[in-house]
Amino acid sequence: MYNLRNITSLFQEQEQHLGQFLDKQDVSKLIAIKNELNDTWRKKQIFRTETEMRVSVLNDAHFPTPAAKYWQCVREQNVFFENIISLSFEYRKNLVEIKKLERKLEDELDELEQELITIALEEKQYARANMELVAKDRVRELELWSKLKAELDDGSFDTDNVNNHQMASLQQTLETRASLLTPTTNPTEIANVLGPLATLNRLNTREAR
Repeated sequence: MYNLRNITSLFQEQEQHLGQFLDKQDVSKLIAIKNELNDTWRKKQIFRTETEMRVSVLNDAHFPTPAAKYWQCVREQNVFFENIISLSFEYRKNLVEIKKLERKLEDELDELEQELITIALEEKQYARANMELVAKDRVRELELWSKLKAELDDGSFDTDNVNNHQMASLQQTLETRASLLTPTTNPTEIANVLGPLATLNRLNTREAR
């Protein structure tokens, strides 16, 4: 039975081919740590950790309010959802290509063509394992965005209309950026901060009348 997200058997199949471009000593070194390499491949970081999501993405400078953070979570989660659906199509195509190569290999009589088909088949099998690993990590991040959304949704803002929070959130973001401007700041950056900030102040003043 095929094991999801497992390259142990794929690695073992490739051992015999490594000697074609590595010397024996290097092949021996790889084989000596193959279990570690399989473990590394399995647990490698693909997408962001929860810490990176909280600190690098939802940082207070860019998203100063719970509402701003919540709606960024919505954007991020949607991207990952769309990507996993797209990946499902690619995965299904890859499975069909594997079947076609297997059938082609059965019918091929030329030895060199058999070798090429075998290589292409092994490459597709490795791609399948990688897709499965990516899909699993996408699900992990989708769950984390869901967790963060629930944590941020304290009932103080609209979770149906993104526009309703933006005046207040953008005001805080731009004021923070404005406080960091110096005489040596690039004029374009100054315009990108002070221009929208002035517009917000004007709109808020008009609404206050």
